Amino acid sequence: MILPGSPVQVTNPDDTYYGFQGLVQRITDGKVAVLFEGGNWDKLVTFKLSDLEAVKPQRGKK
Repeated sequence: MILPGSPVQVTNPDDTYYGFQGLVQRITDGKVAVLFEGGNWDKLVTFKLSDLEAVKPQRGKK
């Protein structure tokens, strides 16, 4: 189940963000806004719910 705050991975191989993991920010009308954070950039991208799958939360790097 995908809810706001859930970690997700992009599963659509035709998408630029294929394989990226991010956090769900909001869900509206079957579309999901996902926040990607990486180093010095943050990006909020909208996907269809079918293009995402929930993943287990990963522990932070030490």
